[in-house]
Amino acid sequence: MGESKLKDCQYWQEKIKGYRDLSNAEIELMNQVKTKGAEIGDLISMLSQNKNLDQRWVEIGKTQVQQGLMALTRGITQPNFF
Repeated sequence: MGESKLKDCQYWQEKIKGYRDLSNAEIELMNQVKTKGAEIGDLISMLSQNKNLDQRWVEIGKTQVQQGLMALTRGITQPNFF
């Protein structure tokens, strides 16, 4: 991550209540989760367009993946609020 982007991240972290400053390693982990989330999102979009599939289960899978990604990001960021 470039020095400018890192400074921008640190600025925003200080401004968001309930969040602590993240280390460079934690920022990298967050970016990995976001990248994988986008890849899985593309797969889910493809599955959603296949009407031969049980779309109820595709939607359940989508929701559970979203919850899993949110849990991973909370595990990394460790917010101090509910």
